[in-house]
Amino acid sequence: MSERPLVILSNDDGFFSRGIRTMRDALLEHFDVVLIAPETEQSASSHALTLHRPLRLRTVEPGIFAVDGTPADCVYVAFNAGTQVLPRPANLVISGLNHGLNLGQDAFYSGTVAAAREGALQGLPAMATSAHNKADFAAASRLCARLALGLLDAPEDGTGSPPLLSVNVPRDWKGEVVPTRLGMRIYDDSLDFRTDPRGREYFWLGGTGVRHEAGAGTDTDFFDRGFATLTSLRLDLTNTAGSALVDGLANAWKAKGA
Repeated sequence: MSERPLVILSNDDGFFSRGIRTMRDALLEHFDVVLIAPETEQSASSHALTLHRPLRLRTVEPGIFAVDGTPADCVYVAFNAGTQVLPRPANLVISGLNHGLNLGQDAFYSGTVAAAREGALQGLPAMATSAHNKADFAAASRLCARLALGLLDAPEDGTGSPPLLSVNVPRDWKGEVVPTRLGMRIYDDSLDFRTDPRGREYFWLGGTGVRHEAGAGTDTDFFDRGFATLTSLRLDLTNTAGSALVDGLANAWKAKGA
């Protein structure tokens, strides 16, 4: 490999997915890339780490690795496997291109976002990238590769943490990118109960419908209008607006003399 900036590339759709291979091609125009991704699809796995069974790391081809674990596992392995995975320290973590959206509260469930978040937790600028299933993946990947170049030299976000971004590209992208905040993406939650051939009950999680609440400046709103959205996420989940509540609860406990 050359001495170009080095990117760790992961996802939650699996190392074989069209999205991650398209993203790799786009990134290779500007970066050296090590692709390390799950053996199988891990959508909605969030930030799970596999702690109660052994993991296996497989070299698919030079610079491409598969891990039989979660997206967060993959990025964790890349940082901690020494030169078995990375030929030198990485400069950036990119996750995706995901087959489908990660808007609004999807960020809590998404394995794509979690892979990027693990990169930020490990101290590198990171970006999760997602697109509508019928979007132009090549164009979306080129956009994200250009954004990644700008992310390389970005300063910390003021919280002491490296930048963590999320990009979503619509099906009929207008060619514009807008900064946004997370919106509300509301699913038709359900449990689909069924019976297996032996008479035992089982169920599937999740409904098929989804809608977006209106909200000025949100990723859901701009996405619905055909814009690619760029949202800055944060590692610090502290709700400073709730400080009065926790102060009151703590003071009440103290007043009881406990």
